[in-house]
Amino acid sequence: MTYSIDLSGRVAFVTGASSGLGAQFARTLSRAGAAVVLASRRMDKLKELRAQIESEGGDAHVVQLDVTDQASIKAAVAHAETEMGTIDILVNNSGVSTTQRIQDVAEADYDFIFNTNVKGAFFVAQEVGKRMLARAKGAAPGSYTGGRIINVASMAGLRVLPQIGVYCMSKAAVVHMTRALALEWGKFGINVNAICPGYIDTEINHHHWQTEQGQKLVGMLPRKRVGKPQDLDGLIVMLASDQSHFVNGAVIAADDGFGA
Repeated sequence: MTYSIDLSGRVAFVTGASSGLGAQFARTLSRAGAAVVLASRRMDKLKELRAQIESEGGDAHVVQLDVTDQASIKAAVAHAETEMGTIDILVNNSGVSTTQRIQDVAEADYDFIFNTNVKGAFFVAQEVGKRMLARAKGAAPGSYTGGRIINVASMAGLRVLPQIGVYCMSKAAVVHMTRALALEWGKFGINVNAICPGYIDTEINHHHWQTEQGQKLVGMLPRKRVGKPQDLDGLIVMLASDQSHFVNGAVIAADDGFGA
């Protein structure tokens, strides 16, 4: 006996899809059958990813999105639904960070992180969520309603780490935002959950793991290893699916035991 999850007929909107976890989430949801909307500021990277997904037989569309710009959020979501149909799944993945001691954080550093990780994530979720709510309230009997919103937080939102204090604060806000959205929207069939990845090897940080400081950090991890983007594949597909209908407001650590 086998078990599989099929997302055919669903549309997934993935922010921060130009690289790293966002790109992997988009590939994974496409392979599970979903049509994917790739959203980011870097259109060249999005087009490369679209070509890859289409070469595998998937359906992908690209939209330019700056989550710190309200007009950009509204335009991107509206364009996505015009091109691909109503959004069933949101992967709220855009995020940035800086590395510095607390006493060295300038107002510009603080705003850079919070404007993307908290304000941007909130208003993307709000814009997609309002459309999901409208569908749920006006749907014909028996038709699919509700939706799935997956906020990408971080283990740093659950455990404070040195030299990224403001980033930790921002991801803690995403965790609480997830619970607030889940509480208000759950009765409409909109499930909102958060995943908190641990240290993941991506193209952005790959070089770090080869350095002396990176190797020292790896040595402090419970199983002396960093994760790969595909280690989150099963979790993202489950949370995007109908099978997660009883999972709402969950904050799931995927950190190989680092936060235990």
